[in-house]
Amino acid sequence: MDTTRQQKINRLMQKELSEVFQAQTRAAHGLLVTVSQVRVSPDLSTARVYLSIFPGEQAQTVLQSVQQQAKTIRHDLAERLRFQLRRMPELAFFLDDSLDYAETIDAILDKIKLQ
Repeated sequence: MDTTRQQKINRLMQKELSEVFQAQTRAAHGLLVTVSQVRVSPDLSTARVYLSIFPGEQAQTVLQSVQQQAKTIRHDLAERLRFQLRRMPELAFFLDDSLDYAETIDAILDKIKLQ
C-alpha cells in the first residue's frame, strides 16, 4: 500500500514522463509510447515505470532503446521536476503487457462463446 506522498510522486512522474516520451516519439511516425503506471519505492530511491508500446511488434526494440537511454530520460525528468523533488529516483523501465493479456482473455471467451 502506497503512502499519500508516494501516490503523488507516482502521478507527477507519470505525467511528466508521458510528456518526455511524447516529445521523443513525435519524430517516429506510427509509434505510440504510453506510460501506464509508475511505482516509486517507499524510500523514493527507485521508480518502476511501466510502458505500453504500440505497435506490439516493435515493443521489445523500443523498450531496449528506452533502457539504454535511461540516464538521459532521468536527466530530462530531473530538469522538469527540480522544484518538486530533491532527489530523482533511479528509473527502471518495464513492458506493460496488460492490454495483450486482456486481448488474449477476450479471444478465449469469444472462442468459448462460439462453441
